[in-house]
Amino acid sequence: MERPSFEAGTPAWVDLGSSDPASAKYFYGGLFGWRADEQSDDPKGYAIFRLRDLAVGGVGPTSRPGQASAWMTYISVDDADETSLRVKAGGGRVLVGPMDALDAGRFAVVGDTAGATFGLWQPKSHLGADVVDEPGSMCWHELNTRYTIAAASFYGAVFGWEAQEIPIDGHLSYTEWLVGDKSVAGMMPITENAQGIVAPQWLVHFAVEDCDNSFGRAIALGATPYVEPHDVPPGRLAVLADPQGALLAIIELHSER
Repeated sequence: MERPSFEAGTPAWVDLGSSDPASAKYFYGGLFGWRADEQSDDPKGYAIFRLRDLAVGGVGPTSRPGQASAWMTYISVDDADETSLRVKAGGGRVLVGPMDALDAGRFAVVGDTAGATFGLWQPKSHLGADVVDEPGSMCWHELNTRYTIAAASFYGAVFGWEAQEIPIDGHLSYTEWLVGDKSVAGMMPITENAQGIVAPQWLVHFAVEDCDNSFGRAIALGATPYVEPHDVPPGRLAVLADPQGALLAIIELHSER
């Protein structure tokens, strides 16, 4: 659905730092039907990914040579400077900023206590994604971490999120984070089997019409499979890395979600 605004504490934007932005534009164009709208006033070569002329995310080069390609979730805040101070007070780190992105907004790149990186976005002219929760747009944001208790404390202090645990099996539980009664993000523990393979990170989920077909198309375009399509309570999910190594999830959502 099209979104005119995002309340504070809600993921509002995503962008891709890629080691090869030109190849990334080709890949995501083939996967989601996106086109890249080059921003002529940005000397770093930042572009907006668009679906039906609606902004769904951004893409630009990684900030330094050798840096891994990755998607980043930006969480809408009322004050990026004040929220950055809360990040520091909670034991996290401020990696970039806070600084202005021309007249679009003010942002910072920060890390939580386990090293998972995410962004803060204080909107001005750019509120966030124009469309969410439909095929070709972001629909969920999930923290993968080994330290779920510490993360619940950190994100609760920074954003006021309330952690609600949902049992998965006898040993694991999934966490949904709430703002009021609204679910805004999730958290999945990194299991012992995945330690050393999966780093603490925010995983962006993009909605697709058909998970199996989209997964096959992604592989044909050069993606690396991580988790094959399988059924989960919200729909059908797969995880892959784009040709430059950036992880993402694709999910075919149940219509009643």
